Amino acid sequence: MTAKHRTVSLKQRGFDFETTMWYFTRISALAMYLCAFIGLVGALIMGARTEMNLADLIRWTFMPAVTHVANSNVPDTAPWATLFWKVTGAVFIFFAASHGLHGLLSVIEDYLAIPWLRRALRILVLILTILMIAAGIYVLWTA
Repeated sequence: MTAKHRTVSLKQRGFDFETTMWYFTRISALAMYLCAFIGLVGALIMGARTEMNLADLIRWTFMPAVTHVANSNVPDTAPWATLFWKVTGAVFIFFAASHGLHGLLSVIEDYLAIPWLRRALRILVLILTILMIAAGIYVLWTA
């Protein structure tokens, strides 16, 4: 006896906004790990082993901004201020802010029962996410 294959629509499977955000949370965490790994390996390749202390290396790993290198023993900061590192930092800011604020949104959804207040806080979290990403990228690109 052979098993029948069923065709189930996405709506019936439960593939909706919540499922999409569940996937986004997992993917954004992996993206943050990837950005941090790229920052760490890039710093070590550019000479951080001998020119930086551990605190500066960790700061650079999680936010590749040239100001984190300026206070170290790095003689030339030009390789540390390239477009690649600014884009890497902007990607990290985007994923970190949206990941963290989606977690806040999940807590609001789970523990707040008043519908109008939940809706107002959803809008506030969306505005906060946009402002945090914009402020973070602005500081990174103008530093």
